[in-house]
Amino acid sequence: MFFWGGVAFVLFHLVYAAVWVPKLASAHASGGDAAAAGGAAVSVPEKIVRHTGAARTFHWIMAASMLALLVTGFFPIIGIEFPWLTIHWVSGVLLAVSILYHIIHATFFLDFWSIWIGPSDIGEAIQRIKRQLGQDVEVKKHAKYPLDHKLYHLAVTVAGLVVIGTGLVMMVRIDTPLWGRNAYLLADQTWGVLYAAHGLTAAMFVMLTITHIYFALRPDKLWMTKAMLFGYVDREKYLDHHDPSRWVISRDSGEG
Repeated sequence: MFFWGGVAFVLFHLVYAAVWVPKLASAHASGGDAAAAGGAAVSVPEKIVRHTGAARTFHWIMAASMLALLVTGFFPIIGIEFPWLTIHWVSGVLLAVSILYHIIHATFFLDFWSIWIGPSDIGEAIQRIKRQLGQDVEVKKHAKYPLDHKLYHLAVTVAGLVVIGTGLVMMVRIDTPLWGRNAYLLADQTWGVLYAAHGLTAAMFVMLTITHIYFALRPDKLWMTKAMLFGYVDREKYLDHHDPSRWVISRDSGEG
């Protein structure tokens, strides 16, 4: 279900980008975006750091461990048999460690609140919805992270905490170097709830992964994908997409 939900979203967005976005651009071409020229006069360096080396390392470790978890978790279900259990739990532990590192890194070394939804994001979302409906309203440029990035981060955070928490508890039912097997730690009914929660959030990650890869490969989003590879965006992209008063580069140099 979640797989086809991700596919349906991709197809919907392809139609939306091909049909509705050009229509909106044409409708607002005369007036333009009132905030479009706001950052043009600001003196900014040629390259602006968007993701630090540590943040990029975390991202790719998390991506690798998540893909390994999805492959080892779902391929056996569809009949592709291989020794998956060890790879699965090792990848789960790696994911948990990387998430713990990210929490510490983001809290103490980065702008922690830049990735969380705030009142300004709600106001911006309302204005963008009005614009999508054809109203001629002023829409501010993004801060460091657009609202859709923040919503995705929130979804991954919630689903990730559930899938990691349930997965770590489920590991007591197998033999690992970390601890001995104990199949009787919880009642059968409780184990059922854990398995259901783990499976549901894992399935959600299928949809989240499909949509994430889709946007990462879209030509109009490749500049952000390159930033996750090389760490920076150029001056033109920064001024085109971001409001310098909302993403102040002199003190915001890493990933939130």
